[in-house]
Amino acid sequence: MQFLVSVIDTSTGSATPAEMAAIDEFNDGLRADGHWVFAGGLTGPGDARLVDGRGPEPVATEGSLHAGTEFRSGFWIIEAEDIETALRVAGEGSRACNRRVEVRALL
Repeated sequence: MQFLVSVIDTSTGSATPAEMAAIDEFNDGLRADGHWVFAGGLTGPGDARLVDGRGPEPVATEGSLHAGTEFRSGFWIIEAEDIETALRVAGEGSRACNRRVEVRALL
C-alpha cells in the first residue's frame, strides 16, 4: 500500500540545518528499507493558486484552499504493508523534520 505523509508547518523556510540533515538521513533510511516512493517540499500558501475548470473556461484565483496558520510544507509518498507500519514510519519522519505529519492512504 502507498501512503501520503504530509508535513504540517506554520512558517515557510523554517527548517534548520540540523532538521535538514535529519530529513536527509530519514530519506536514506526510507530508501534502504524499501519504503521510499517520492518526496518533495512545497512553497508557502501565498504561492498557491486555485483552479476551477468546471465551467466553460478554467478560472484561476490566487490563494490557498485553507486559510489557517498551519499548512503543508512537504510530503513523502511511502510504501508500507499496512497502516501500522505507515504510522511507525511517519513517526520517524515527524521526529526527523520536527513537525507534525498527517498520514493518508492513497487509493
